[in-house]
Amino acid sequence: MALKDITLGQYYPVDSKIHELDARTKILAVFAYLVSLFLIKSFTGFGVAALFLFICVKMSKVPFSFVTRGFKPILMILILTIIINVLSGTGEPILTWWIIKITKEGIYRAGFMAIRLILLVFGSSVLTLTTKPISLTDGLEKIFSPLSVIGIPAHELAMMMSIALRFIPTLMEETDKIMKAQSSRGADFENGTLKEKAKALLPLLVPLFVAAFRIAGDLAMAMEARCYNGGKGRTRMNEMHYRKGDAVAAVVIVIYLALIILSRNFTLF
Repeated sequence: MALKDITLGQYYPVDSKIHELDARTKILAVFAYLVSLFLIKSFTGFGVAALFLFICVKMSKVPFSFVTRGFKPILMILILTIIINVLSGTGEPILTWWIIKITKEGIYRAGFMAIRLILLVFGSSVLTLTTKPISLTDGLEKIFSPLSVIGIPAHELAMMMSIALRFIPTLMEETDKIMKAQSSRGADFENGTLKEKAKALLPLLVPLFVAAFRIAGDLAMAMEARCYNGGKGRTRMNEMHYRKGDAVAAVVIVIYLALIILSRNFTLF
């Protein structure tokens, strides 16, 4: 897996209907989509969810190869999830060997969890791929603004979440630079067993932590140089406004959720 395969936190600039939507609409839509994945009780529901996500990605004009590239970093987590669910299944076994027992229910549950994890990753990626970091921050701040009534700083909370997302690709680029520098000095990150590869990555930790603190320090100085003092009295160059496309998107989301609820009662498989 190459570090460039990590697409979470990256923005893909292109002109599309999805990109034009208000950030608040996309944040709430993705939240509703992620919640719907936990309401699904059958593969029929996952079919509806997958079709909806496919249409959204198609409308966003983000290449499918770019979206699916972000799945590679969690491939090991997916495999581990499948193995655990297959081996921990209950019911009549269809294969027994030593202490290993594989059941039909275990295979069914493993497939169910695998599809849910895949759709979770793809659905989350669409938000960051189609929303600029500054728009994401403003959208989160607007959504969290009612929490300020009970003393929760909405602006600071949104800013921290946005910076954390933006730091993911930045740190990946920094890691890639360190790996290339150490490879030129004889370090081998490609060959050997899994244990040897893990040990080879240990020397990356110290320079990576140093780079992370350096980037954080540079960011803090840049914010201070621009007289940043939180959300109080802050204005925006581009104000957020709901448009006709956001109303259409809201209707589509409601229809999608209705189909997911219906799929709980009418299942084909």
